[in-house]
Amino acid sequence: MAGQSQFAGVWCPSITPMDNDGRIDLNGLSQHLKRLTEAQIDVILLMGSIGEFASFTLEERLLLIREARTMSTLKMVANVSSTCTQDVLQMAQEAYRVGYDAVMILPPYYYGQTPKQLLSYFRHLGKTLSGQWFVYNFPARTGCDLTPGLVATLAAEFPRFAGIKDTVDCQSHTRSMIQQTQAVRQDFAVLSGYDEYYIPNLLAGGAGIISGLNNVMPELFVRAREAFKQGDMQALQNIQQKIGTYMSIYAIGEDFVTTIKTVVSRKFGYCTGVSRNAGGALSENECRTIDEVFLAKG
Repeated sequence: MAGQSQFAGVWCPSITPMDNDGRIDLNGLSQHLKRLTEAQIDVILLMGSIGEFASFTLEERLLLIREARTMSTLKMVANVSSTCTQDVLQMAQEAYRVGYDAVMILPPYYYGQTPKQLLSYFRHLGKTLSGQWFVYNFPARTGCDLTPGLVATLAAEFPRFAGIKDTVDCQSHTRSMIQQTQAVRQDFAVLSGYDEYYIPNLLAGGAGIISGLNNVMPELFVRAREAFKQGDMQALQNIQQKIGTYMSIYAIGEDFVTTIKTVVSRKFGYCTGVSRNAGGALSENECRTIDEVFLAKG
């Protein structure tokens, strides 16, 4: 079953704390990763979408790869996606060198890709990468979909292809991904990229969740993980309803990255709410809203 994957469970796509001038704040990152580690999640994803990977220079990304690995004892995966294949390979090589458990890679974005192109791209990477790797399916941002059949084909060909983050707001897409990949690889990890699909993903036989809310409340998803292991359906129902309430975080403000960072800043105090997304700072009314939802309820 999918649970045999060493990457199963609760993942956090970590924010990348910045100072008031938008420079990377390594001290803030260290405190954030310490908090995630103490919450006993399973995997930290560095520089995912919430981690703002597309806003960094190659030099900044290599710096983050090197520094962040020293900040937690948890399994760590680095997103090394880029439209430049040589940059992907350079970052992946560095991530493997400093001890990451795997890397994650989006399809080439901007141009979009046909299924034939996607197979060609990931086959090239699969033959070149020296360690374990994930793909990141986010059709809303890449303009192409990694279909269950295509992913199953790659999973059958490449034993080091460890899994997928399926960021598609359609549970049947992820359910089909689970079914088709399990038919060829029992250790293949299908992880949902939408917070509220964590429990449905587990019920469908998936491996877990990569949840932005884990930057704020990883303990809630850890409780869901343990309740599922124990077969506690009442607890799972209660947690699912709480997750549904907290999903409001994605509808407050101009972009969810700034909102999540602002919640972390106001709740824990070790970082700012600054992101590199233009015009994203929350208004006073929006800050009051997040305080009511995320601070008053603990």
